[in-house]
Amino acid sequence: MDQKRVETIKQQYDLVVHSDADANIEFWYARELMPLLGYERWENFENAISRAIESCETSGVTLSDHFREVT
Repeated sequence: MDQKRVETIKQQYDLVVHSDADANIEFWYARELMPLLGYERWENFENAISRAIESCETSGVTLSDHFREVT
């Protein structure tokens, strides 16, 4: 992927980033990321998230470092 494309994608993500200054973290809401990743239906994106969570569990990655349940 060329540098220009990477910068464009980063700018798109930066538009929807949220931050918690007290916890010193940045985070994104799945429903805001969904269209950036090419998903039109929440159900399909939810399946992708479930697969990502499963992959993290299989790899021994601490889920709470990467996923938070919100409503």
